[in-house]
Amino acid sequence: MTGFIVSGAALYLALRRVPFADLFAYLAIIDYRWVLLSGAVALPCFVVRAFRWGIILESQKKLGFRQVFHPLMIGFMLNSILPGRIGEAARPYILTKKENVPFTTGLATVAIERLMDMGFLIILSAAVLTTLDIAPDFTISFGAYHLSPENLSSAGKGLLRLCLILMGGILLVMAPFTRILIQKLILFAPELIPFGTKAFKHHLREKLMQPVVNLIDLFAAGFSLLKKPVKTAQCLGLTALIWGGTALSFYVMAKGCPGVELSYPESIALMVIICLFIALPSAPGYWGLWEAGGVFGLSLFGVPAKTAAGYTLTNHFIQLLPVIIIGLISATITGVSILQVAKIRPENNKDTHVENDVSH
Repeated sequence: MTGFIVSGAALYLALRRVPFADLFAYLAIIDYRWVLLSGAVALPCFVVRAFRWGIILESQKKLGFRQVFHPLMIGFMLNSILPGRIGEAARPYILTKKENVPFTTGLATVAIERLMDMGFLIILSAAVLTTLDIAPDFTISFGAYHLSPENLSSAGKGLLRLCLILMGGILLVMAPFTRILIQKLILFAPELIPFGTKAFKHHLREKLMQPVVNLIDLFAAGFSLLKKPVKTAQCLGLTALIWGGTALSFYVMAKGCPGVELSYPESIALMVIICLFIALPSAPGYWGLWEAGGVFGLSLFGVPAKTAAGYTLTNHFIQLLPVIIIGLISATITGVSILQVAKIRPENNKDTHVENDVSH
Protein backbone atom coordinates (compact mmCIF):
# COMPACT_ATOMS: atom_id res chain seq x y z
CA MET A 1 0.00 0.00 0.00
CA THR A 2 2.86 2.40 0.83
CA GLY A 3 4.29 1.91 -2.65
CA PHE A 4 1.00 2.82 -4.33
CA ILE A 5 0.64 5.94 -2.18
CA VAL A 6 4.20 7.08 -2.91
CA SER A 7 3.79 6.33 -6.64
CA GLY A 8 0.45 8.16 -6.82
CA ALA A 9 1.87 11.23 -5.08
CA ALA A 10 4.95 11.22 -7.32
CA LEU A 11 2.85 10.90 -10.49
CA TYR A 12 0.66 13.80 -9.38
CA LEU A 13 3.68 16.01 -8.66
CA ALA A 14 5.28 15.10 -12.00
CA LEU A 15 2.21 15.82 -14.15
CA ARG A 16 0.24 18.38 -12.14
CA ARG A 17 1.36 21.30 -14.34
CA VAL A 18 1.04 19.45 -17.65
CA PRO A 19 -2.31 19.82 -19.44
CA PHE A 20 -3.29 16.44 -20.89
CA ALA A 21 -4.15 18.00 -24.23
CA ASP A 22 -0.60 19.35 -24.52
CA LEU A 23 0.86 16.03 -23.41
CA PHE A 24 -1.11 14.07 -26.03
CA ALA A 25 -0.17 16.64 -28.69
CA TYR A 26 3.51 16.14 -27.85
CA LEU A 27 3.21 12.34 -27.87
CA ALA A 28 1.83 12.62 -31.42
CA ILE A 29 4.96 14.34 -32.77
CA ILE A 30 7.53 11.90 -31.30
CA ASP A 31 9.46 9.95 -33.94
CA TYR A 32 8.68 6.40 -32.79
CA ARG A 33 11.38 4.88 -34.97
CA TRP A 34 13.88 6.20 -32.43
CA VAL A 35 11.68 4.90 -29.63
CA LEU A 36 11.79 1.38 -31.08
CA LEU A 37 15.54 1.66 -31.57
CA SER A 38 15.87 2.75 -27.94
CA GLY A 39 14.02 -0.38 -26.83
CA ALA A 40 16.26 -2.50 -29.05
CA VAL A 41 19.36 -0.95 -27.45
CA ALA A 42 18.05 -1.64 -23.93
CA LEU A 43 17.28 -5.34 -24.46
CA PRO A 44 20.91 -6.57 -24.81
CA CYS A 45 21.51 -5.23 -21.29
CA PHE A 46 19.38 -8.11 -20.00
CA VAL A 47 21.50 -10.56 -21.97
CA VAL A 48 24.56 -9.10 -20.21
CA ARG A 49 22.73 -9.42 -16.88
CA ALA A 50 22.18 -13.11 -17.58
CA PHE A 51 25.89 -13.63 -18.30
CA ARG A 52 26.78 -11.82 -15.07
CA TRP A 53 24.36 -13.92 -13.05
CA GLY A 54 25.76 -17.07 -14.62
CA ILE A 55 29.31 -16.11 -13.60
CA ILE A 56 28.20 -15.57 -9.99
CA LEU A 57 26.43 -18.94 -9.97
CA GLU A 58 29.37 -20.85 -11.49
CA SER A 59 30.99 -21.84 -8.21
CA GLN A 60 27.72 -23.44 -7.09
CA LYS A 61 26.53 -24.89 -10.38
CA LYS A 62 27.49 -24.36 -14.02
CA LEU A 63 24.35 -23.37 -15.91
CA GLY A 64 23.75 -22.66 -19.58
CA PHE A 65 22.66 -19.26 -20.85
CA ARG A 66 18.99 -20.19 -21.26
CA GLN A 67 18.91 -21.70 -17.76
CA VAL A 68 19.69 -18.30 -16.24
CA PHE A 69 18.14 -16.02 -18.87
CA HIS A 70 14.56 -17.30 -18.52
CA PRO A 71 14.39 -16.99 -14.68
CA LEU A 72 15.99 -13.56 -14.92
CA MET A 73 13.41 -12.28 -17.42
CA ILE A 74 10.54 -13.81 -15.44
CA GLY A 75 11.82 -12.01 -12.35
CA PHE A 76 12.04 -8.65 -14.09
CA MET A 77 8.62 -9.20 -15.65
CA LEU A 78 7.09 -9.87 -12.21
CA ASN A 79 8.69 -6.71 -10.84
CA SER A 80 6.96 -4.84 -13.67
CA ILE A 81 3.44 -6.14 -13.03
CA LEU A 82 3.26 -7.12 -9.34
CA PRO A 83 3.90 -5.15 -6.12
CA GLY A 84 6.61 -5.84 -3.57
CA ARG A 85 9.37 -6.48 -6.16
CA ILE A 86 8.53 -10.16 -5.88
CA GLY A 87 10.74 -10.90 -8.89
CA GLU A 88 13.84 -10.82 -6.69
CA ALA A 89 12.59 -13.87 -4.78
CA ALA A 90 11.05 -15.48 -7.87
CA ARG A 91 14.40 -15.88 -9.64
CA PRO A 92 16.06 -18.10 -7.00
CA TYR A 93 12.76 -19.94 -6.49
CA ILE A 94 12.68 -20.89 -10.18
CA LEU A 95 16.33 -22.01 -10.02
CA THR A 96 15.45 -24.19 -7.05
CA LYS A 97 12.57 -25.85 -8.86
CA LYS A 98 14.18 -26.18 -12.28
CA GLU A 99 17.91 -26.52 -11.61
CA ASN A 100 18.06 -27.80 -7.99
CA VAL A 101 20.03 -24.76 -6.83
CA PRO A 102 19.43 -24.14 -3.08
CA PHE A 103 17.03 -21.23 -2.65
CA THR A 104 19.20 -19.14 -0.36
CA THR A 105 22.20 -19.63 -2.62
CA GLY A 106 20.16 -18.24 -5.50
CA LEU A 107 18.92 -15.43 -3.28
CA ALA A 108 22.51 -14.64 -2.28
CA THR A 109 23.47 -14.28 -5.95
CA VAL A 110 20.59 -11.86 -6.52
CA ALA A 111 21.69 -9.91 -3.44
CA ILE A 112 25.25 -9.60 -4.73
CA GLU A 113 23.93 -8.46 -8.12
CA ARG A 114 21.88 -5.76 -6.44
CA LEU A 115 24.85 -4.68 -4.34
CA MET A 116 27.00 -4.36 -7.47
CA ASP A 117 24.31 -2.32 -9.19
CA MET A 118 23.81 -0.14 -6.13
CA GLY A 119 27.54 0.46 -5.67
CA PHE A 120 28.03 1.35 -9.33
CA LEU A 121 25.04 3.72 -9.29
CA ILE A 122 26.29 5.39 -6.10
CA ILE A 123 29.62 6.06 -7.80
CA LEU A 124 27.84 7.34 -10.91
CA SER A 125 25.53 9.49 -8.77
CA ALA A 126 28.43 11.06 -6.94
CA ALA A 127 30.23 11.80 -10.21
CA VAL A 128 27.09 13.14 -11.90
CA LEU A 129 25.89 15.37 -9.08
CA THR A 130 29.31 16.97 -8.58
CA THR A 131 29.99 17.60 -12.29
CA LEU A 132 26.57 18.54 -13.72
CA ASP A 133 26.77 21.75 -15.75
CA ILE A 134 23.73 23.62 -14.41
CA ALA A 135 23.02 27.33 -14.60
CA PRO A 136 24.11 29.00 -11.31
CA ASP A 137 20.70 30.61 -10.83
CA PHE A 138 18.80 27.32 -11.32
CA THR A 139 16.57 26.37 -8.38
CA ILE A 140 13.59 24.11 -7.70
CA SER A 141 11.41 24.62 -4.65
CA PHE A 142 9.65 21.94 -2.61
CA GLY A 143 7.72 23.90 0.00
CA ALA A 144 10.36 25.32 2.35
CA TYR A 145 13.20 23.44 0.59
CA HIS A 146 15.17 24.79 -2.35
CA LEU A 147 17.27 22.61 -4.62
CA SER A 148 20.22 24.39 -6.21
CA PRO A 149 23.49 23.41 -7.95
CA GLU A 150 25.25 23.80 -4.58
CA ASN A 151 22.79 21.36 -2.97
CA LEU A 152 23.32 18.83 -5.76
CA SER A 153 27.10 19.09 -5.48
CA SER A 154 26.86 18.59 -1.71
CA ALA A 155 24.61 15.55 -2.25
CA GLY A 156 27.17 14.12 -4.67
CA LYS A 157 29.96 14.43 -2.13
CA GLY A 158 27.72 12.78 0.46
CA LEU A 159 27.08 9.87 -1.91
CA LEU A 160 30.82 9.50 -2.49
CA ARG A 161 31.34 9.23 1.27
CA LEU A 162 28.53 6.69 1.40
CA CYS A 163 30.27 4.66 -1.30
CA LEU A 164 33.51 4.60 0.72
CA ILE A 165 31.59 3.50 3.82
CA LEU A 166 29.85 0.81 1.76
CA MET A 167 33.18 -0.51 0.48
CA GLY A 168 34.56 -0.58 4.02
CA GLY A 169 31.46 -2.43 5.20
CA ILE A 170 31.86 -5.00 2.44
CA LEU A 171 35.45 -5.68 3.48
CA LEU A 172 34.34 -6.15 7.10
CA VAL A 173 31.50 -8.48 6.08
CA MET A 174 33.76 -10.60 3.88
CA ALA A 175 36.12 -11.37 6.79
CA PRO A 176 34.52 -14.10 8.97
CA PHE A 177 35.95 -12.77 12.26
CA THR A 178 34.67 -9.22 11.85
CA ARG A 179 31.36 -10.41 10.36
CA ILE A 180 30.65 -12.64 13.38
CA LEU A 181 31.65 -9.83 15.75
CA ILE A 182 29.33 -7.36 14.00
CA GLN A 183 26.46 -9.84 14.11
CA LYS A 184 26.97 -10.49 17.82
CA LEU A 185 26.94 -6.76 18.51
CA ILE A 186 23.74 -6.35 16.50
CA LEU A 187 22.01 -9.14 18.42
CA PHE A 188 23.24 -7.71 21.72
CA ALA A 189 22.00 -4.18 20.93
CA PRO A 190 18.51 -4.61 22.49
CA GLU A 191 20.17 -5.33 25.86
CA LEU A 192 21.53 -1.77 25.84
CA ILE A 193 18.02 -0.29 25.91
CA PRO A 194 17.50 0.99 29.45
CA PHE A 195 13.75 0.43 29.37
CA GLY A 196 11.45 -2.37 28.28
CA THR A 197 10.78 -5.86 29.50
CA LYS A 198 12.79 -8.95 28.72
CA ALA A 199 9.99 -10.10 26.41
CA PHE A 200 10.11 -6.77 24.54
CA LYS A 201 13.85 -7.02 24.02
CA HIS A 202 13.50 -10.61 22.83
CA HIS A 203 10.80 -9.54 20.36
CA LEU A 204 13.02 -6.69 19.11
CA ARG A 205 15.94 -9.06 18.65
CA GLU A 206 13.86 -11.60 16.71
CA LYS A 207 11.89 -9.18 14.55
CA LEU A 208 14.45 -6.46 13.85
CA MET A 209 17.98 -7.55 14.67
CA GLN A 210 17.85 -11.13 13.41
CA PRO A 211 16.71 -10.11 9.89
CA VAL A 212 19.68 -7.71 9.73
CA VAL A 213 22.01 -10.53 10.75
CA ASN A 214 20.45 -12.78 8.10
CA LEU A 215 20.94 -10.05 5.50
CA ILE A 216 24.62 -9.80 6.37
CA ASP A 217 24.91 -13.58 5.95
CA LEU A 218 23.17 -13.29 2.60
CA PHE A 219 25.63 -10.71 1.25
CA ALA A 220 28.58 -12.63 2.67
CA ALA A 221 27.33 -15.78 0.96
CA GLY A 222 27.03 -13.89 -2.31
CA PHE A 223 30.61 -12.65 -2.10
CA SER A 224 31.82 -16.13 -1.19
CA LEU A 225 30.51 -17.33 -4.55
CA LEU A 226 32.96 -14.98 -6.27
CA LYS A 227 36.00 -16.89 -5.08
CA LYS A 228 38.37 -15.63 -7.76
CA PRO A 229 39.36 -11.98 -8.36
CA VAL A 230 38.97 -12.61 -12.10
CA LYS A 231 35.28 -13.42 -11.61
CA THR A 232 34.79 -10.29 -9.55
CA ALA A 233 36.48 -8.20 -12.22
CA GLN A 234 34.33 -9.79 -14.92
CA CYS A 235 31.15 -9.04 -12.97
CA LEU A 236 32.19 -5.44 -12.35
CA GLY A 237 32.98 -4.98 -16.03
CA LEU A 238 29.60 -6.42 -17.02
CA THR A 239 27.91 -4.13 -14.49
CA ALA A 240 29.49 -1.11 -16.17
CA LEU A 241 28.37 -2.46 -19.55
CA ILE A 242 24.79 -2.93 -18.30
CA TRP A 243 24.42 0.64 -17.10
CA GLY A 244 26.36 2.10 -20.00
CA GLY A 245 23.96 0.36 -22.39
CA THR A 246 20.93 1.53 -20.44
CA ALA A 247 22.15 5.13 -20.59
CA LEU A 248 22.71 4.69 -24.33
CA SER A 249 19.05 3.71 -24.76
CA PHE A 250 18.07 6.95 -22.97
CA TYR A 251 20.34 8.89 -25.34
CA VAL A 252 18.86 7.22 -28.43
CA MET A 253 15.35 7.89 -27.13
CA ALA A 254 16.08 11.63 -26.95
CA LYS A 255 16.85 11.68 -30.67
CA GLY A 256 13.18 11.05 -31.45
CA CYS A 257 11.76 13.54 -28.94
CA PRO A 258 11.60 17.17 -30.16
CA GLY A 259 12.91 19.58 -27.54
CA VAL A 260 15.00 16.97 -25.72
CA GLU A 261 18.66 17.42 -26.57
CA LEU A 262 20.77 15.24 -24.32
CA SER A 263 24.45 14.44 -24.59
CA TYR A 264 25.52 10.96 -23.54
CA PRO A 265 26.85 12.20 -20.14
CA GLU A 266 23.52 13.98 -19.59
CA SER A 267 21.72 10.74 -20.46
CA ILE A 268 23.77 9.02 -17.77
CA ALA A 269 22.76 11.75 -15.33
CA LEU A 270 19.08 11.33 -16.20
CA MET A 271 19.29 7.55 -15.78
CA VAL A 272 20.97 7.93 -12.39
CA ILE A 273 18.34 10.41 -11.16
CA ILE A 274 15.50 8.11 -12.24
CA CYS A 275 17.20 5.18 -10.47
CA LEU A 276 17.45 7.24 -7.28
CA PHE A 277 13.71 7.93 -7.45
CA ILE A 278 12.61 4.36 -8.18
CA ALA A 279 14.69 3.05 -5.27
CA LEU A 280 11.78 4.23 -3.09
CA PRO A 281 8.76 1.97 -2.44
CA SER A 282 6.55 2.13 -5.52
CA ALA A 283 3.70 0.60 -7.45
CA PRO A 284 4.48 -2.26 -9.89
CA GLY A 285 6.66 -1.09 -12.75
CA TYR A 286 7.83 1.97 -10.79
CA TRP A 287 5.00 4.06 -12.28
CA GLY A 288 4.89 7.53 -10.80
CA LEU A 289 8.38 7.57 -9.35
CA TRP A 290 9.93 6.99 -12.79
CA GLU A 291 7.94 9.93 -14.18
CA ALA A 292 8.81 12.17 -11.23
CA GLY A 293 12.51 11.34 -11.62
CA GLY A 294 12.42 11.88 -15.36
CA VAL A 295 10.61 15.21 -15.24
CA PHE A 296 12.88 16.44 -12.45
CA GLY A 297 16.05 15.21 -14.18
CA LEU A 298 15.15 16.80 -17.51
CA SER A 299 14.28 20.08 -15.79
CA LEU A 300 17.97 20.32 -14.82
CA PHE A 301 18.75 20.59 -18.54
CA GLY A 302 16.08 23.17 -19.24
CA VAL A 303 13.48 20.81 -20.76
CA PRO A 304 9.89 22.10 -20.23
CA ALA A 305 7.52 19.98 -18.13
CA LYS A 306 5.28 18.99 -21.07
CA THR A 307 8.22 17.80 -23.15
CA ALA A 308 9.86 16.08 -20.17
CA ALA A 309 6.61 14.26 -19.32
CA GLY A 310 6.20 13.05 -22.92
CA TYR A 311 9.79 11.80 -23.12
CA THR A 312 9.64 10.12 -19.71
CA LEU A 313 6.30 8.36 -20.23
CA THR A 314 7.36 7.06 -23.64
CA ASN A 315 10.78 6.00 -22.38
CA HIS A 316 9.23 4.22 -19.39
CA PHE A 317 6.80 2.36 -21.64
CA ILE A 318 9.45 1.18 -24.11
CA GLN A 319 11.73 0.09 -21.26
CA LEU A 320 9.02 -2.04 -19.61
CA LEU A 321 6.93 -3.49 -22.44
CA PRO A 322 9.66 -5.70 -24.02
CA VAL A 323 10.61 -6.99 -20.55
CA ILE A 324 7.02 -7.98 -19.82
CA ILE A 325 6.58 -9.68 -23.21
CA ILE A 326 9.86 -11.60 -23.04
CA GLY A 327 9.20 -12.54 -19.40
CA LEU A 328 5.82 -14.01 -20.34
CA ILE A 329 7.43 -15.91 -23.23
CA SER A 330 10.12 -17.23 -20.85
CA ALA A 331 7.42 -18.38 -18.43
CA THR A 332 5.66 -20.22 -21.26
CA ILE A 333 8.87 -21.87 -22.49
CA THR A 334 9.90 -23.04 -19.02
CA GLY A 335 6.39 -23.98 -17.90
CA VAL A 336 6.59 -21.68 -14.88
CA SER A 337 3.25 -20.76 -13.32
CA ILE A 338 3.14 -17.00 -12.77
CA LEU A 339 0.40 -17.33 -10.15
CA GLN A 340 2.44 -19.88 -8.18
CA VAL A 341 5.67 -17.90 -8.37
CA ALA A 342 3.85 -14.70 -7.38
CA LYS A 343 3.06 -16.23 -3.97
CA ILE A 344 6.66 -17.01 -3.09
CA ARG A 345 8.40 -15.19 -0.23
CA PRO A 346 11.94 -15.84 1.04
CA GLU A 347 10.68 -16.53 4.58
CA ASN A 348 8.33 -19.24 3.29
CA ASN A 349 11.21 -21.47 2.21
CA LYS A 350 12.47 -24.17 4.51
CA ASP A 351 15.93 -23.92 2.99
CA THR A 352 17.08 -20.85 4.91
CA HIS A 353 20.55 -21.55 6.25
CA VAL A 354 22.88 -19.57 4.01
CA GLU A 355 26.20 -20.98 5.05
CA ASN A 356 25.10 -24.60 4.63
CA ASP A 357 23.77 -23.85 1.16
CA VAL A 358 26.93 -22.18 -0.06
CA SER A 359 29.18 -24.94 1.22
CA HIS A 360 26.83 -27.66 -0.06
